[in-house]
Amino acid sequence: MLGWLRRRPEEPVRSEPELFDEAFQKRLEALALISRRAVSGTRRGERRSKKTGGGIEFADHRDYAPGDDFRFVDWNAYGRSERLLVKLFQEEEDLSVHVLLDASASMALPARSGAPTKLAHAKRLAAALAYVALAGLDRVSVSTFQGRVVDRLPPERGRQRMMRVLSFLRPLTGKGVTDLGAAMRSFVARGERRGLVMVISDFYDPSGVRGALDVLRHGRFDPVLLHVWDPIEARPSRDPEFFGDLCLVDAEQESSREVTVTPELLARYEAAHQALRDGVARAAAEKQALHAGIETSEAWDEAVLRVLRLARVAG
Repeated sequence: MLGWLRRRPEEPVRSEPELFDEAFQKRLEALALISRRAVSGTRRGERRSKKTGGGIEFADHRDYAPGDDFRFVDWNAYGRSERLLVKLFQEEEDLSVHVLLDASASMALPARSGAPTKLAHAKRLAAALAYVALAGLDRVSVSTFQGRVVDRLPPERGRQRMMRVLSFLRPLTGKGVTDLGAAMRSFVARGERRGLVMVISDFYDPSGVRGALDVLRHGRFDPVLLHVWDPIEARPSRDPEFFGDLCLVDAEQESSREVTVTPELLARYEAAHQALRDGVARAAAEKQALHAGIETSEAWDEAVLRVLRLARVAG
């Protein structure tokens, strides 16, 4: 029953409110300010390299070699040791953040909990994470995937690029089948710059997530798994109408099944959904990837701050 939709022909489809209204954009700015305090310090994924010359922080010396710039010779050290030594500095390279958003059909399942759909919530998460990274002068790309990467916003830098991110995310709809392994292979094959890869998905892939994590790790990316689910989707026994003879429709395969929903069947389903969530978390731990479970009832800004704090602790 995972990823299946109860068919209710008489029920009109509830339209989503404007995701990126003025209130959302004001909260983005507040989130960026708060996140600087919450995650100040070393961020996971930053690269530090030793470079000659005026970097950020002195690191070491090395012997002078013909062709080196005399401006970087440490003349004080020469006076003490009569050795020509060149100063080296630690220089932080900017971080590349790749946001990968699951745009398969199961992400757009109508929500029965009163919360936004998984796709709507995921769009806000993606926008907020992109904004925090852009405000920190990191390079940010946003891609959508199903069985492969289907659309991509090339890397951007600077918060003035945020409107392009919102314009990219706003019209996205959910369709197609999830194939995490194929999607990650498609992403890596593009030759993207190494960095953080934030995968936002409901992870409804029968083959699991381990293969996808192996692909990202082999490509020397740092994966972050953000597992999104609807509260009623995880615990349908809380919906008093979800009993009796029903027709369930597979959201991605479009097959249907007549079932009689009993308390025992719901208990088995809820155990299976819990097993899915536990499996994603366990695979992330085994592959040394960050992981956060996010219900659509959780405020998007609170979820983003939780993810950023998690990244700081792991970093």
